Amino acid sequence: MKCSVYIATSADGYIATAEGSVDWLHSAGNREADMSNNPDMGFNDFIDSVDCMIMGRKCMDVISSFNLTPAQWPYGETKIYVLSNSVNEPPENLRGKVEMYSGDIIELINRLEDSGYEHAYIDGGSTITAFINLHLINEITITRAPIILGKGIPLFGELGASIKLVNSEATAFPNHFIQEKYEVKYFG
Repeated sequence: MKCSVYIATSADGYIATAEGSVDWLHSAGNREADMSNNPDMGFNDFIDSVDCMIMGRKCMDVISSFNLTPAQWPYGETKIYVLSNSVNEPPENLRGKVEMYSGDIIELINRLEDSGYEHAYIDGGSTITAFINLHLINEITITRAPIILGKGIPLFGELGASIKLVNSEATAFPNHFIQEKYEVKYFG
């Protein structure tokens, strides 16, 4: 199964403030820029390419805090699993949209593959780090916002080994965000 990351960070590599806020994403960059050629910076095309999603509990909590209406829900009918060893039920506003999972990540991937899923979207810093440490991530797309937070929650946690990023692509958007896309190659 192909596993891809698609995430935004500050220019200094944080996915959220120390308190878990991502409000800075809505104020960063040139708000007056003409984004009519690519208003979502490729997100909808990416979502159309995946058939399932795996995120961490903290990521679920952030999404839950947005209190999105059905019309605002960005993931369509994508099957979503939330990894958590401490929470068994999703928040009320996400019931029916996500399924909680507690267990081995490899077993989950095997179960998804056996069910015919082919491309998973992996989201949340701890979850992404866990997948990298298991050599499961194939592709990473990072959209860097033109803001320096100075501190916060980093995209990557402690990795078991270095990984090599190859076949890079970069896109600069009129709003001053820069998107980097890489294939992941593992050593050894």
